[in-house]
Order: sequence, then C-alpha cells, then structure tokens
Amino acid sequence: MTRPSVAPILTQIRNPSSLVSQVSALKALKNELIGHEQKKEMWIGLGIVVPIVHLLGHSKASGKRRSRELNGTGIYVQERPGEDEARLQATIIVGSLAYGGPAYVAPLIAAHTLPPLFAQLSISDSSPQIVLATLRTLITIVDSLASAHPASSLSVGTLSNALLSKSLVQSLAQIISQTSPALIIQQQISLAATLVAKTCREERHQNLLANSGVLDALASRLTGFIISMGFGFPGVEHNMHSEGDFMSNILSPAPRSAQLAPILEAIGVIIADSKYRASQLLYSPALTAVFPPTSPLDSWGASTAAAASRQFSLNPIDYLLPHIPSSQHKTAPQAASHTSTPTALLLGGPSSRDGTQQGSRHTSSSHSRLSSHAARSSRIADQASAAGDILTRFAGRASNDEDESPLVAWLLYVTRAESGMTRLMAASTLTILYRAKLVHPRRETDFAHLLVPILVKMFGKPGDIQPRGAARHTSFEILDRAPTVLAFLVTDSVELQKAAVEAQAIKNLSRMLKMTFDPVDKPNQSSLWVADTTATNMDYREGSTILLGYLGLPRAMVEKLKLREAALKGLAALAPFRDEYRKMIIENGVTPFIVASMRPFGQVSSPKAEEAFNSREHAQTTSATGSKSLERGFEGNPASVLIAACGAVRALSRSVSILRTSLIDAGVAMPLFDLLKSPDMEVKIAATAAVCNLLLEFCPMREAIMDAGVLKLICEHAHSSNPRLRLNAVWALKHLVFSAENKVKVSCLEELGPGWLVQLICDDAEDTALGASDESEEGEGPVEVSTEMGDSYMSVDPEVSQDLFGADDEAEQEVLSIADSVSARARARMDYGFDDKDLEFKRPRRSRQEVPSTLTARLAALKDAETNPLKKARRDDVAVQEQGLDFIRNLICGQGSTEMIDILFNGLGEDRVFDILASKLRPKVVNAYGRGKRNSATSETRVIHPPGEIVVAVCFIVVHIAASKPQHRQLLISQTELLKLLASLSNHPNKNVRTAVVWSVINLTWVDDEADQMSCRKRAIELRKLGFLSKLEGMEQDPELDVRERCKTALYQMKTILH
Repeated sequence: MTRPSVAPILTQIRNPSSLVSQVSALKALKNELIGHEQKKEMWIGLGIVVPIVHLLGHSKASGKRRSRELNGTGIYVQERPGEDEARLQATIIVGSLAYGGPAYVAPLIAAHTLPPLFAQLSISDSSPQIVLATLRTLITIVDSLASAHPASSLSVGTLSNALLSKSLVQSLAQIISQTSPALIIQQQISLAATLVAKTCREERHQNLLANSGVLDALASRLTGFIISMGFGFPGVEHNMHSEGDFMSNILSPAPRSAQLAPILEAIGVIIADSKYRASQLLYSPALTAVFPPTSPLDSWGASTAAAASRQFSLNPIDYLLPHIPSSQHKTAPQAASHTSTPTALLLGGPSSRDGTQQGSRHTSSSHSRLSSHAARSSRIADQASAAGDILTRFAGRASNDEDESPLVAWLLYVTRAESGMTRLMAASTLTILYRAKLVHPRRETDFAHLLVPILVKMFGKPGDIQPRGAARHTSFEILDRAPTVLAFLVTDSVELQKAAVEAQAIKNLSRMLKMTFDPVDKPNQSSLWVADTTATNMDYREGSTILLGYLGLPRAMVEKLKLREAALKGLAALAPFRDEYRKMIIENGVTPFIVASMRPFGQVSSPKAEEAFNSREHAQTTSATGSKSLERGFEGNPASVLIAACGAVRALSRSVSILRTSLIDAGVAMPLFDLLKSPDMEVKIAATAAVCNLLLEFCPMREAIMDAGVLKLICEHAHSSNPRLRLNAVWALKHLVFSAENKVKVSCLEELGPGWLVQLICDDAEDTALGASDESEEGEGPVEVSTEMGDSYMSVDPEVSQDLFGADDEAEQEVLSIADSVSARARARMDYGFDDKDLEFKRPRRSRQEVPSTLTARLAALKDAETNPLKKARRDDVAVQEQGLDFIRNLICGQGSTEMIDILFNGLGEDRVFDILASKLRPKVVNAYGRGKRNSATSETRVIHPPGEIVVAVCFIVVHIAASKPQHRQLLISQTELLKLLASLSNHPNKNVRTAVVWSVINLTWVDDEADQMSCRKRAIELRKLGFLSKLEGMEQDPELDVRERCKTALYQMKTILH
C-alpha cells in the first residue's frame, strides 16, 4: 500500500473541493502522524497546525446547532455529520501532535489551539465522540507539558489557567453530571475527572471547582458507586424515587463501565488542604442523602453485641472491617462479638433501571465478598426488630461522641477490598479527610493496622514497573503516588510513623531514592536530516507555528524525578520525632543522594556525590551504543525535588548526632546555602526552614555557613513581604542567637534592624481589623476596640509547645531549641478568636428537617475561618510575632545576658520595650461601648484574648529580665501595669504560662548580695501589693507538679524576705 503524497493532503485540508475529500485528507494525515515523530516534525514545518486549528474554530462557528445532548442520554441529532467528522479528525490530529512532547505542544499553543478545543467541551454543541476526543487531547497536552524543560515558558499552569475559568468549569460539571450508562458517556466522565485532577494546581482553582458545581457532580458520581456496591442507609432507594427526578439523577447507581479511581482522584485534588472544601463534600446533597448526618444507629439495625465490643462505633460499615482490639490481648468474647454484622447495612444490591443487580458490577472477588455480607445482613434482619429498644438506648449513648461521616469507613473498606489505582485513590481521599480533622481521633489505630501496611506494600518493590503500555503507566502512577500519600498520612503522628517503619517503609523508600540516580538511556528519537549541519536546538523556539519548541526532559527522566520527590517526602515524614528512625535512614546510605537532590538544574555535582553515584554497580554501565547517561545532559532537579530534599534535611537535622556526623560528611551546608538564593520563592522558603537547625551553636556547619554570609541573607528574608519566608527567617535568627557570643547577637540585631524588629512584634493592626470585620460584615457602625482589662484572664488556647522553665536551665534550652523550624501542628494551635475543635463534626441533635440550616451554618463558619483575608493576615502576624518575641528571649539569655539587655534597652528604649510586652498581654475589647445595631448579637461586648504562644514568649522575656542584675529587677518592678497583667495569668489554662509567672516571682525576690537585701524587700512588698502572694497561695493546689514545686520556692523566698 503506497503512502499518500504530501501536496494533495495539504491542499484538501486548506482548500477542500468537498467536505468528503477534506475528511479523507484528515484521515490520511492522521494515519501519517500517529507513531511517527519525524513525520510530525515535517508536517509542522509545512504549516499544518494553522489550517487544523482554523478547521476546529470554523466548524464550531459555522453551525448554530439546535440539537442538544439531552441529560447525558446519548441522544444527539447531527445536522451536518460531515462537519462533525472533520472536527473529530482534526481533534485527534492535534492530540497526536501533542503526544510528541512539549516541543510539539509549543506550535499548537502558538496557533491558539486551546480556545476551539475548550469550546468543544460543551455537550450541547458537540457530539459525544467530539467531546470524548477533546478530553483525550487536552489530557495529552497536559501530560506533555508536565515534561517541559525548566527553561521553557510553557507549563501545565499554562493550560490550567486557561481551562479553569468559570464558563469552562460549567462545561466540565455538565459532563460529570451525566447519568447515562452508555460507555462513551462514562468514558467522558472519567476523562473529565482526570482532566480536573491534572490541571487543578492552585487554591483558586480548587475553590472555583468546589463552588461551580464540579465537586457536587463528583459527589453524585461517588454516591453511585456507594449505592451500586450495596451501601447506604435503609430506605435510600425509596427516597431516591419518591423525591423526584433530581434525587434520582444524583443517586443513580454507577453502571458497570464506570470507573471509581478518576472520581476519587478529582475529589481528592479539590478538597486537599482545606477543611471547608472537605466539609462541602461530606455535606453535599448526594452524600447526605446516602449517609445522612442524623441517621441513628438503630435505623441501620446495628448489632448490640458487636456494638458493645467496640470502643466507639460510628457507623455499621466498621463491622465489615477487621476488628482492632483495644489491647494487645484479644479475648475470645471480643473475637466472637465481631462476627455479628449490623442489620440492613447493605441494600442487598438494588436493581437498576435495566433490571440488573448493581452489586455485581465489580470484580469477581469483590462481588463474592459483597454478596456474602448482603446474605449475612439478610439473615440477621429478622432479629433486629426485637432489639429496637436496646438499639435506641445504645444509639443515644453513642451520639454523645464526636461523629464522623460513614464515608470514612466506606473509603477504608474500598482501600482494603479493591486494588490498583482505585485502592490508592481511596486511601488518598481518606488521608485528606483525616488531615482535615474530619475523622474520629480514635480511628488512628485502625489506620496504623489497616491502612499504613497497604500503602507501604504499594511501593515495596520499586523496580517492579511493567515494561510498556497502560499497565506500565498504572504501575508507575501507584509507585509515584503511594509514598506521597503515606507521607501526608503519617505526618505529626508517632503511632502511624511507627507502623510505617515496622512495615519496612524506610528500607523501601531508601531503595527507591537510590534507584532514581541510575543512568537513563538516551531515547531512540532522531530528527529530520537538514542540509545545514550548523543548525542546533536554538532553531527550535516558542511562538512559532512551524518550528518546534524547547525539547522537554525525557520521559524516563521525568519519571525518575517524580519518584525522587516521592521518596524524599516519605523519608522526611518518618523522621521528625524519633531519633532511631533518623539513624535508620542514615544507615541506609541515602545522605549523599539527599544532598545530590538539592542541586538545581545546571549545577555541577559535588565530588562526594559523584563518588556515591560511581559506587553503585550499574551507574558505570552504558548502553550498547556506548552513549552516556542522560544524567549528564539534564543535571540537577526541578523545584519540587529541591523542596522535598530541603524537607528531608530539615527532618534529619533535628538529631544532634546526625548534625555532627553524617550531614557534615555529606556536605549539606553549601548546597543548602545556595538554595537560600534561589529565584523560586517556594524553594527559598523550604531552604530557610531547613537551615534553622544548622544554625544552632552545637552544629559544626554553623561557622562555615556564617562565613559564607548566611546572616545577611536571612535578614533579607526577614524583610520579605512573603509571610512564610519572613516567618522561617525570623525562626532561623532565633536559633542563630541562641547560646551565641554577644558579638554574634549584636550583629544579628544590627543587621535585622531594631526598628524592623519592633515592627515584626508590634504590628497589631490585624487584631483591630479582625474585630471590626466581624461587626462590619453585618452592616454595623463604627466599632471600638478597647484595651481595658477585666479581673480575670481566659484563653482558649489548648496547649503550647514545651518551653524554658527557668532562665538558667541551659541544658533544657538546648533540647527545646532544636525543635523543627516550621511545625504545622504548632501553627494550627494558634488562637484566632475561635476554637478549631468547635468546627469538628458533631452529631446533630435536631430533626432531619433542620439539618440543612445546621450544615449551612457549619460551612459558613469553616469558610470564614479559611478564606477571610483578615483572619489569614492575623494568623501570619501571630506566627511572626511569636518568633520575633522568641528572638528577643534568646537574645537576652545565656552568658552575657546583662550586657544584651542593656543593648536591647538602648536600641529600643526601656519604656518602649515594657510597653510592647504589656500590649502583648493585654486583652482587646471589641465594641467596648456597645454601639452595634440594636437587638443584635453583634452589639455585645466581646473580648479577644492574646494567643497562648504570644503569652508564653512574653512571660519568659520577663523571666529573663528578672534573672539579670538588680538594676534590671528594679526597673521591672516599677512596671505596675505589666506586673498586674502578669499576675492575672496565674489561672491561665496553659501550664507553661503559670510556671513562668512563678519563675518571675522567684527571680524578682532573689537576693544577689547584702547590698541587694533592702531592694529585694521593697520588691517583695510591691509584689504583695499587686496580689502575687495570694495568687501563689492559690497555686499551691495546681494540678501540675512543676508549678506546685516552683510555687513552694517562690512562697518561701517571699515570706522569708517579708518576715
């Protein structure tokens, strides 16, 4: 069979003699391009891109179609079938060109291919075949842009920003909302969900998708799988038909051809990092219809015996999961009680409209498992009615606990029952809900036994990737994403980290990281021959429709970089708390590879890293043609890998022994210092966080970094407008001045600037604005913010990190100062004027008719907490203030503290320092004079107390000043307002604050010598006048032993001096 010539094809596409000939030419061109890179380059050079794009746009504009896609039923009346065929072939051609990589995408972008493709996503104006082909083409473009070279201006964000607009998001929502069981419709739904998952990169994208109907549409599709698998509360099928077509559409069972993994993936991407969006999912109409928040346990028919054996029983789906005993010794009654399955847990495989049982749509193993549970539920159903009163009493007892959505247990069940990407995406979505605090805290033990081992097993053999085809893509996706899901799950949980380590996660992740530095063979791609042998890749440029763009990274290299990032994230998540885990990571020999991962593109690798690579057996091998590894052609790592490597260094550097040995031997200091100057803001933030622990006085690398000029860099970062970079920089300065010589402390203070330091810790504009915003949102008038203080102090801050208890306890200071530079847990505990625990899921106690208003109120509170810019500004302000105050605290402690206090007073002014400290302890009264709207709740006076972290920092600054020379103690005792505020903290709920109050009294009543005897007595008398003596007597019954013991010392000193 002879190939068609180029000229007739090009002529018929540009100037067709008929529509049929144009379609024939497009099909011939399609066959020419598929699988042939040289032909693609040739046709682009002939200028085929512009007529193809013109064909897409012209075909769309030529026919104001009156036909419509009727609710996803697959009914579509073609007015001009030839034109649709031309558009279909043109769309496939664009996808074939884009498959060649980012170099082939560049001329497509230059020819403005995206707008006509986006227009074809409308199911009202395009046939199902065109919609399907368009989705595939857009996904191909996204995949190609993912391997774009860092020097290229093209990226996935190029497509994301164009696609995720309000009008186009509506088209995606319409595609996902289709309910037809036709195969082509289900393929559209899966591809649309995949496109959402691949292009949603920023928070604004997530919010747009959540608020434009896409999340609700995905939730409806998810409920289809829940119903088809036989889960749901009794009566959901009846309500589905009795409440009209709307409920029938959103609760229709998923057909056999539907895919669960893309739906879960898209949901996970949208709700990630947001409790508000995650709650939007749980409170969506579809999920609340299947899993009502108010459904009592007796409506599910839970078994009393089984319920009694559980510590907590949130929903009957838990009984399909393996039982985790409350203790290591599992008794026989406990084991037997678990065999009782809740009545009517499964719907028994409700029949679909075509008469088939939806419970049989999954694999044979899944079907047999579900059928057995359905049969068992049916056998127990007759026993449930006799125990109704007992179940009602049990349900009332269970309702006192915090509740969680049954979706959590269902996702855990799917994770264990399914395999492949479905299992991984179910685990990922479950992890996101867990991190959003929408999962019961006691569920952590279940995750440690049932979820963590599964995730570790997914990447247990990093080398087991299928050689080619779809199976290879799936196996790589699992290997790439499983470590990231595990890292997100175990962060901040010692129990889950222990489970992961026991499952050999460190060994597997270390092997994966090393594997990513194996050589990558040069891909077998050859360009067209050109007569001018001097032509180089510089001839390929962006902005042209007839020349290729930048050559992207080889697919094998992109895969290795993704695996490298995943392995680094996994190792970093396992190392924050336990020193033995950090030592296990070091013993696996990954330190040189972590350091090599901190090398950006274009940098030369260090000799030690090269030595580590050369020691690997197959790092010295070459291909059959003798070509070298592409590691030399694409040296370095993208920003995502650099950030992950910084996270690993930050976690490992929390060990003093590792800081003194392995990290310094690997030469981690200078690569990290270079990243502090990175043009990428996120890399700079991560590097600043990682350098914190390298600046402590016992770190051997401290001097080298200081000599390289790190102080100037960090002080520049402390002046940054980015709040995260500013926070990490001030945190690093706090570590730098800890136990440092006075000349180093003075250099830090001068480089930072006393005026800027005051601005960092004294900017309370957000506090006033925060109080005013709550009032002004209701249309109130002016709001007064008073600083008058009442008789008692109250803070809702539940806990504060451990801190210094005494000014002279240097050993404890050393241990506490090595705390991680950025702790998400610490930042999450700040007092923003509301208690996050109040936003957790609680079992509603109202009737079902009142549920919507209750859920709306909860969502409104969550939305305001996350999206209110004033509250965001306050969070940033409080975090930086805390570190700024801690900087002052470390500045004036240790040897030479007296001199540093004098320097601080001279630089800032004595009165100004004490005024700042008093302002940090002083509660702020919002609407002090009640000038709100009449008969409005917002007209009431409201007190905003300072966050607990700020209070602790201020109190220990006072402790350090009181521990200095007698002149400083005399100066402190004259600050009547500050001491009154300090005395009011004696009943503070945080033990560290109460301890600091007692330490202040101890230091103020300390006698240095005989000359200080009379002054000390005057100070004690003043403290008694301020009420400290009675406060201390009341603190003798404090629940904390440390407070009671320090209180004894303080009382003894005061009474001895006074009497």
